[in-house]
Amino acid sequence: MIELGVNIDHVATVRQARRTYEPDPVWAATEAHLGGADGITVHLREDRRHIQDDDVRRLTELVHVKLNLEMAATDEMIAIAREIRPQMVMLVPEGRQEITTEGGLDVIGRRKELERAVGELRDAGLIVSAFIDAELDQIDAAQACGFAVCEVHTGPYAHAFWEKGRDSGSPAVVKELDRIRRAGDRIRELGMRFNAGHALNYVNVQPIAALPGVRELHIGHAIVSRSIFLGIREAVAEMKRLMREAAHIAPD
Repeated sequence: MIELGVNIDHVATVRQARRTYEPDPVWAATEAHLGGADGITVHLREDRRHIQDDDVRRLTELVHVKLNLEMAATDEMIAIAREIRPQMVMLVPEGRQEITTEGGLDVIGRRKELERAVGELRDAGLIVSAFIDAELDQIDAAQACGFAVCEVHTGPYAHAFWEKGRDSGSPAVVKELDRIRRAGDRIRELGMRFNAGHALNYVNVQPIAALPGVRELHIGHAIVSRSIFLGIREAVAEMKRLMREAAHIAPD
């Protein structure tokens, strides 16, 4: 059954705007769990712009659903992951000037570095995921590096959906959706888990949730944004309902 991982980074963004103690991301994670989240995702960035080290430690100790830690493949982050031991580690590219993650890992160009990072994390007993563009050669390289999971970057699909009149049948949207479908097929053929995420929201999520074999969607900004008006529990419950509705009607 398809699962929802809720990214709570932007709860911490609000807190860090005032460098205070509220809103608490751990409280947000608990509320998301009560709304039906199957997991919590946070990105511990090098510059600590939102999530802080103590947030990750408290999430590991206090939240009863699985924790997915997004991070760069640096020695500092590998050491933190090995100490904290989240249920999954997702390696992502990271730039100080970017507002959010702008693309997938260049696994081909960084293969030796990533093989080492994946090896160290796997030796610690951690499941390791790659955030990756819907490119078959990058997926092949991810499998060769030892990744157990590939999360396909859905940003290009989401942007096409927005720019083409929110029409899931427009050629540009169908093209991007087909790229993700083919990527998912290759991921599963190679024995890895197929996850997806980035820029998904309440109007574009269902075509992704209906793709064959997709296991988890990781969604943050849209849920945190809607929670301002509805509360986190209701925002999470609504997203999960849309996902399960789409997955139920998906073809085998």
